[in-house]
Amino acid sequence: MPRRQGYALLIALVAGTAALAAGVAFAGSLFFSGSGTRSQQVAAPDPRSVARTPAAPAHSTGLWLGTWAAAPTTGVIDTYNGSDPTRRTIRNVVHTSIGGDAARITLSSLFGTHPLVVDHATVNTRPVTFRGAAAVTVAAGAQIVSDPVLVPVAADADLVVTLRTPTAEGPVTIHPGAHQTSYVEDGRGTRRTTDWRYLTAVDVHNETATGTIAVIGDSLTAGTGSTLDANSRWPDVLADRLSGRYGVVNAGIAGNRILRDGRGVRASARFDRDVLDVAGVKTVVVALGINDVQQFPQETDPQRIADALRSMTQRAHARGLRVVGATLMPYEGFRTWTPARNAVREQVNELIRAGGIFDSVIDFDKAARDPYRPSRLLPAYDCGDHLHLNDTGYQRLGSLVDLAALQHDRPVSDQL
Repeated sequence: MPRRQGYALLIALVAGTAALAAGVAFAGSLFFSGSGTRSQQVAAPDPRSVARTPAAPAHSTGLWLGTWAAAPTTGVIDTYNGSDPTRRTIRNVVHTSIGGDAARITLSSLFGTHPLVVDHATVNTRPVTFRGAAAVTVAAGAQIVSDPVLVPVAADADLVVTLRTPTAEGPVTIHPGAHQTSYVEDGRGTRRTTDWRYLTAVDVHNETATGTIAVIGDSLTAGTGSTLDANSRWPDVLADRLSGRYGVVNAGIAGNRILRDGRGVRASARFDRDVLDVAGVKTVVVALGINDVQQFPQETDPQRIADALRSMTQRAHARGLRVVGATLMPYEGFRTWTPARNAVREQVNELIRAGGIFDSVIDFDKAARDPYRPSRLLPAYDCGDHLHLNDTGYQRLGSLVDLAALQHDRPVSDQL
């Protein structure tokens, strides 16, 4: 694979020093149009009303494309061995899919209960401003998009977004289990973390790529079972294959379901925010449903799952987007497996393969199953828990996607 294990630690340490010293902000409004700039303080309605986007999305102008994203999942009380949660510097390390000559970031306090204050932010040591100001206050339950930052962003590379929070009251909005090492610095020193904090998107100014592909899924999309810092999730593999023609953003949440809240807000409720509002999105890939089948309480009606998937396709079609969907992979040997639940999974797959749900289908089930025991994963792809894949398995999924099926055109199933 191309560059996978980047220079994250080196950049993070450099960024930590430069971020505190930098004092000149880039006046993005002089370089680009106002698309992407938002008010300095964003108010929000009831933060639990996740189906409504708390702040206006970062719509593409045709040049702004998503290169990375992470779905906000939960809020945590940010304490570390009893240390003061204020005056923290967070260095979120993310991996890009496409590059550009400028960037902008989205910060979220979706699960916060107090205003989030960020008094200093950088992208690879370049200062970030919000409507011309270096500091920003994000209301609880809201998000905000920065001004453009004139910084070269490489494709398939690690990028460090540094945020300093002088006061960090209440729950911190995070994406946990990122399979990527980031850093948090406070009065006790610097520690590693695998949570992405407050940062939910990085867009780039790119004049050559066609658009962005937004992938929504569960732990199998988020990369559970993959190697830390290897960027070997299957959407990463897909991004490599696209060679800069499309950005790829990963909206996978471990444990996520379609029909019920669980780990993260249910996919049907977060679909607009995490997928349809991605900058420059042209195609949507949906890989969901296995947690509705296997988690308690289990969904026993395959038609309800199929109908929910079809509804997401219809919502994407209303935005003029193409939708590609995946079948549900086997998981016999995992603690929740039963013959009855496996039968529901197989019936969902039959409905997906029959057509009428997605514009195109990726048969993950067929590719990942053991041909001698189709209710199990192929041992070579199994990370060991019989539900999630290892790097080899994710490489197989990413290589399976038909690139031609991702090309944006008029939806072929407008009647759905």
